[in-house]
Amino acid sequence: QVQLMESGGGLVQPGGSLRLSCAHSGGIGSINTKAWYRQAPGEQLELVAAMTDNGLTNYADSVKGRFAISRDNTKNTFYLQMNNLKPEDTAVYYCKIKEYGYNYWGQGTQVTVSS
Repeated sequence: QVQLMESGGGLVQPGGSLRLSCAHSGGIGSINTKAWYRQAPGEQLELVAAMTDNGLTNYADSVKGRFAISRDNTKNTFYLQMNNLKPEDTAVYYCKIKEYGYNYWGQGTQVTVSS
């Protein structure tokens, strides 16, 4: 059974940084797309960043230059480094792996940016 578990969320001041982690287990292979989404209160789910199996990345315009997605296949973990955080980055962040047409989601982690 595939499981994804996020960690690293919390409260941070504007301009600060956080690194989210998504540890996965249960048979995820190497041909997939890894992604981070977020959902703010009253808003739709938004794609923040994604990485294909061959390392291509794409980002939401609102986070380009501030966020970076990366992976460590030896640890079955991928990351979202978030720098220069803004109050509008406040949301629940979810990790997702799409493999062979199936979407696997984590449970979400809260990120709050506030002074």
